[in-house]
Amino acid sequence: MRVGRKLVSALTAAAGILGCAQSRAVTPLPGEIAPVASLPRIGLPAGYRHLVFNWDYEDAELTGRGEGSARIAPPDSARVDLFLGGGMGGAAALVGDTLRTPGIDIIKRYLPPPAMLWAGLGRLTVPALPDTVVRSEGDVVRADIGRPVAWRVTVKNGQLIRLDRIIDGRITEWVTRDSTGSLEYQVPSARRRLTIKVTQTRKAGGFDSSIFSF
Repeated sequence: MRVGRKLVSALTAAAGILGCAQSRAVTPLPGEIAPVASLPRIGLPAGYRHLVFNWDYEDAELTGRGEGSARIAPPDSARVDLFLGGGMGGAAALVGDTLRTPGIDIIKRYLPPPAMLWAGLGRLTVPALPDTVVRSEGDVVRADIGRPVAWRVTVKNGQLIRLDRIIDGRITEWVTRDSTGSLEYQVPSARRRLTIKVTQTRKAGGFDSSIFSF
């Protein structure tokens, strides 16, 4: 009987873990059909910005946390530095749709892919696909892009606040962004999550172009 209880407990725990790791089925867009069936261009705001943040990362095999910074130069360049305890860390340059790192690529494991990282920084770069459906609900506009749907975009007051990647009718990864610039990126199937909490936002006069190339 005792063994049986242990087995049931183990199976229940395993089922819970599996359920958490599964992607969610996409639901129909809420709201009313928008008068214009397209999204406005959502780019980086004018001016150079330097974000300082705390970050926390975990997946099935790796965890890490520390401080970091992002130097953002419109229209399409950003450099992200992540620092761990003991002075270790790494950097990545995002230019257009290409993410580059110097030397070993471990930093890429912590960061989202380009489209998701850009969305976390407030810029929409998903590929142009036919059959876009746009619905509005108060000050929130949502759009499903592609047929079958490949992306779901959520915009509030003209600011990008969420991007979902959809494959075979299921949300496989997403990034959310709040008004402070803080973001959270998740991939449920890999139990992967990155959280960035912005602590300072500074305006900058400009950045040396060399920081965006490795």
